[in-house]
Amino acid sequence: MSRIDRLFADRRAENRRSLVVYLCVGDPSLEGTVRFARAALEAGADALELGVPFSDPTADGPAIARASERAIAAGSSLGRTLEVAAEIRRASDAPLVLFGYYNPILIRGEERSVRDATAAGFDALLVVDLPPEEGVVMRDAAKAAGLAVVPLLTPTSGPSRVAAAAARASGFVYYVSVTGVTGQAGEEALVSAAAQAGRLRDATRLPVVIGFGIDGPRKARIATGLVAAAPAPASRSGADGIVVGTAVVRAIESERDDASRVRAVTALVGSLRAALDEV
Repeated sequence: MSRIDRLFADRRAENRRSLVVYLCVGDPSLEGTVRFARAALEAGADALELGVPFSDPTADGPAIARASERAIAAGSSLGRTLEVAAEIRRASDAPLVLFGYYNPILIRGEERSVRDATAAGFDALLVVDLPPEEGVVMRDAAKAAGLAVVPLLTPTSGPSRVAAAAARASGFVYYVSVTGVTGQAGEEALVSAAAQAGRLRDATRLPVVIGFGIDGPRKARIATGLVAAAPAPASRSGADGIVVGTAVVRAIESERDDASRVRAVTALVGSLRAALDEV
């Protein structure tokens, strides 16, 4: 059983939800990212998405776009992200997801990227701009290496798109709560996303996590069906977990030194963990 499969199986048995934390690798430094990753895991994150900074992050909102700019200026790249992952892996068995865009993987070489990601300790790839019909070489290499390929689905994904995405998916499904960029989702959108998560879980036979716009405890509980947001009734059938990225990036951006940034990440992740575990 992979680390990802084991995580969701354990949380399901405990009737708990998973917390995935996104970090833009290299924002504001590579060393800082390692510190923030360790702080997030110690505060209760179950898994990490390590984002490869990209010059044209079309799916990301202003906060993560700024983080990518700072990370690139600090020398971060796909290669550096692999090095950071290997450093984190030395001290942690938590699932690691390589999050990014297709271009850096294509330039490095799809098969080489999969080999290097596996060697660095990654458990999954999440390629934001790769349609399910594309990337056959990468997908074949990932399957052979036991590396999950996580699909993204959105409110506009119809049944045929869900089926196409699920056909070669593994690990979990990332459900984008809104038709927009990261960091934007109101409570209403998350109520709908929580309901859709149950349908996607049935359709794909995979755990479903919700991302985009979850910035605090209440939204975390709405997305996972742990609290009602009018007019929807409270339900335990929401997402299996959440991804929090923009709020973490903003917490890092708002502080002036790594010690303060670690405290900010710890406080945010700790509040999310408490919200997800509250009965």
